[in-house]
Amino acid sequence: MKFATVSKSLVMGLALMLATSAFASDKGKLQIYNPVTVNGTTLKPGDYKLEWTGTGGNVELSIIQGKNVLAKVPAHVVDLNAPSANDAAVVNNGENGTKTLAGVRFEGKKFALELGESSDSMQTGSSK
Repeated sequence: MKFATVSKSLVMGLALMLATSAFASDKGKLQIYNPVTVNGTTLKPGDYKLEWTGTGGNVELSIIQGKNVLAKVPAHVVDLNAPSANDAAVVNNGENGTKTLAGVRFEGKKFALELGESSDSMQTGSSK
């Protein structure tokens, strides 16, 4: 009887530990050098915290500065062919001169976040 209780506690503890470590990878950082637009919000140059939630490849990305959530946007987790060399914002340049955040890469990680419609644009390593 004691063995079953210890086993259940051990399994529950391991499950909690694994769940906690999985959530640790759902955070990142972003430094922006020029104003960019995200989901209708203009982000000024500066340092931002990123957090995303969701299952599978579809997530909701929150862009945070201090304690304020400045923007939320749907995003897709995409696999990269090789780990990113550094943290990077992937920016699209609009015809009217506006810059829109299209994705985010994370130093040493073989995945990135792509904002908006799913495509293979970040697979090739382009930064547009």
